[in-house]
Amino acid sequence: MAVETFDVAVVGLGALGSSAAYQAAIKGAKVIGFEQFELGHVRGASHDTSRIVRTSYGAPEFVALARSAYKDWAEIERRSGLKMLTITGGVVFLPKDGPNGSHTFSDSLDANNVPYERLSAAEVNRRWPGFNVPDSVDTIYTADTGIVHASKAVTTIQYLARGAGAILRDNTSVDAVVPQPGGGVLVKTSGGDVHAKKVIIAADAWTNKLLGPLGVELPLTVMQEQVTYYKPKPEHDARFESDKFPVWIWGGAGSDEKWFYGFPFYGEPVLKAGQDAGRNDMVPEERTWVPSERLRRELNTFIDGLIPDHGEELRTVTCQYTITPDRQFIISPMEKHKDIIVALGNAHAFKFAPAIGRVTAELALEGKATDDLSKFGFSQPTVSKL
Repeated sequence: MAVETFDVAVVGLGALGSSAAYQAAIKGAKVIGFEQFELGHVRGASHDTSRIVRTSYGAPEFVALARSAYKDWAEIERRSGLKMLTITGGVVFLPKDGPNGSHTFSDSLDANNVPYERLSAAEVNRRWPGFNVPDSVDTIYTADTGIVHASKAVTTIQYLARGAGAILRDNTSVDAVVPQPGGGVLVKTSGGDVHAKKVIIAADAWTNKLLGPLGVELPLTVMQEQVTYYKPKPEHDARFESDKFPVWIWGGAGSDEKWFYGFPFYGEPVLKAGQDAGRNDMVPEERTWVPSERLRRELNTFIDGLIPDHGEELRTVTCQYTITPDRQFIISPMEKHKDIIVALGNAHAFKFAPAIGRVTAELALEGKATDDLSKFGFSQPTVSKL
């Protein structure tokens, strides 16, 4: 029996992989995508409700790609007829004594001609009374920051991909990707083999399972992270509505450099907050789904100071982070196997997902991307050759 051939095969159908399948399909390619679990599963990093969308970053390459992503989100809204983004405005709090001075963000925004405001603590607290920002903090405000609903967005992108002809197979594990001497890649799956001219690997925590046999191993750290939802008292609700309270990020300061982030009301009258990369390390097979008491204490202590009227804890939801030491994206063909393209988002890529899907589809179908990906390759400090 002949092995079916596709233009593009995508491994992993979270936000990045689903976007790659969608973007390749709307370009007219014959596409197949594989997900080892059920579509919409909660074992990775693309589930639950809200994710931050923003152009505000401390590196210009991220600002540039984020600007492109906003256009791709708008195209998804046009094609689906659904609203994807809720724009709230957003603030980044950067302690003056921290390693991430506000100039890193303002310089990156300036380099990309993105407007912003630099605010004092007093201005922040006056504009948004829910905050209690100390004088030792500088603030960068960007009006284009907002929220995307994670689960709804991924489901929408998958429907658009299927509508454009992509075949998406869930509960189908990919056991190996084998470059072929005559070109293309044999994709060996639990449901049978297929041949693809190009393969896009968006497997996140499971990436090394496929790269290892090809002589490359990424220094991945996988951790179980968590976010907590809080219910303010009814008399405080008005100040936390999404049209009156921004998305926020707290930049690390001191020796621990802990970063925190949070959301206004979105979908329900609750606040959401979490610590970024709290280092509850594990491997996927060891995931407990039980929230960490240490992370809970650290978050509550922080939130008590920044948002005193956050209210009582309602629930805590876990998710999975996969990061390299530098947390730089990898969006690149493999050096020795050019028919295999890797997309790794380092646990901060949801906002970029449609753009990452588009550029990986461009790499697969056209050999080059319209966006500058020069900072997102297989750099020597990041990749080990076996």
